[in-house]
Amino acid sequence: MAVEDDLLARLRKIEALIAGAGTAGEREVAGAALERVKTRLAEQAHRDPPVELQFSMPDAWSRQLFVALCRRYGLKPYRYPRQKRTTVMLRVPRGFNDTVLWPEFVELDRALVAHLQEVTSRIIRGAVHADTSEAEELPAALPGR
Repeated sequence: MAVEDDLLARLRKIEALIAGAGTAGEREVAGAALERVKTRLAEQAHRDPPVELQFSMPDAWSRQLFVALCRRYGLKPYRYPRQKRTTVMLRVPRGFNDTVLWPEFVELDRALVAHLQEVTSRIIRGAVHADTSEAEELPAALPGR
């Protein structure tokens, strides 16, 4: 579980940095960082009315992370009838999305994808085959063959 603990610590650091934490002590207090971000969202909503934004995330892990991050900040992600599961709609102040929500999601997603790739490769190497390199690329066949 040390790998998962390391990932959680990295995610907390990313959150604290996005929230504007200035000292190492502040970075340790995830709850305070979350409150600062919620406060910034409330202030921004008064100056910058929410707009409807559409996000498309074909990766289920990234979509789950994005939806959870939205809910963490009190936002309500949704989908309209007949929209694909890959679509997430959100009403949010554009400034908050551009300066807080999306940058934080990108950093968290990067860390999560790297972790999932590492775990997947380790499991495949251990349970299936040690060589997990890409398939060899062959030259195109000559015409008439």
